[in-house]
Amino acid sequence: MSAALEGAIPSPNIWNSPRVYELENRAVDPDGVIDAAMGRIRGMDGADVLDIGCGTGFHLPRFARRAARVTGVEPHAGLASAARARVAGVENAAVRTGLAQRLPVPDSSADVAHARWAYFFGPGCEPGLAELRRVMRRGGVAFIIDNDATRSTFGTWFRRFLPSYDPVAVERFWARQGFERERLTIRWLFEDRADFEAVVRIEFTPAVADEVIATHPGLEVDYAINLWWRDY
Repeated sequence: MSAALEGAIPSPNIWNSPRVYELENRAVDPDGVIDAAMGRIRGMDGADVLDIGCGTGFHLPRFARRAARVTGVEPHAGLASAARARVAGVENAAVRTGLAQRLPVPDSSADVAHARWAYFFGPGCEPGLAELRRVMRRGGVAFIIDNDATRSTFGTWFRRFLPSYDPVAVERFWARQGFERERLTIRWLFEDRADFEAVVRIEFTPAVADEVIATHPGLEVDYAINLWWRDY
């Protein structure tokens, strides 16, 4: 894949293995728990939607079916190109190459913002949150989706992979930024074992991945997440 914009924080899983990450996208939340929770807070019907860190644009066609307009922003040029190909022919969807801290959209242009797995470390993303304040319309809602490392099978694996991660500090950060939280439990559900193992190997260190593969049978994983959201 081609290079990312200067200032982008690398996302090793999708940047290095976009085809495997596509398998992960297909496996995440087959029951639509996340979309249902967002819809209860602020629906996308008729909205101008901004998808920050859209990657290969996996969510864009689904959002475009309900939104008035969907704009994906992605700092990695190769991924942005794949996202554009994905929405080719979708009249109300567009993709722009850009950074979360310098969003290439006008002031007060978004009713709904969506950032999935893009901000979950909390502290450090203040420039991106300042940009959200600039681009969100009055009455709009921003959604941040991240891991809840305090529970679930996936959360246990995540803590082994990143023992320095402090979920309490992350929670305090989002609270200080004015975000509310809904705790959700979703699933990974894979079509076959080879897909599961490939995804595990792009998400974790080799040692943790080997342990997960050796000890977790089957194709399904319970997965706790936090849905952070804020009115503007």
